[in-house]
Amino acid sequence: MFQATAYSGKKAKDYELLLKQLTALSEGEQDDIAILSNASSLLNQFLDEVNWVGFYLWKENELVLGPFQGLPACIRIAYGKGVCGTAIEERKTQRVADVTAFPGHIACDSASKSEIVVPLIVNDEIYGVLDIDSPITSRFDETDQTYIEKFAKILEELIR
Repeated sequence: MFQATAYSGKKAKDYELLLKQLTALSEGEQDDIAILSNASSLLNQFLDEVNWVGFYLWKENELVLGPFQGLPACIRIAYGKGVCGTAIEERKTQRVADVTAFPGHIACDSASKSEIVVPLIVNDEIYGVLDIDSPITSRFDETDQTYIEKFAKILEELIR
């Protein structure tokens, strides 16, 4: 049975523990939705000052809402639109310090001030994105990006 962990307060060390938890929690599981559901819950429990953590999955040439933690969200996002669509178009992480300054930002939750979106690419095909929002401007730094990208890489391996 999974229980919430008391983290040490040392960011990189805590992220390393998070990566191990993701791997252990998903070991032997074959269902993508189950894996992504637990992954969003794990991130939501681990990260402070976030108001939305979840996934959009690539279906029929658009991103469609997948497992998440937070308030109801936009259901569909077009390719190249907003932070999530841009992450897919560029196949590159988008770390946005102030979403109001991002051209074409889609405001699903007006409380969101900063965002990080990591594209998920499986077998060289778009699978979706990991999207994390915060009500704090400049919430995500380079360390967050490095480890959230590592988290996403583990997911890409699990959902092959």
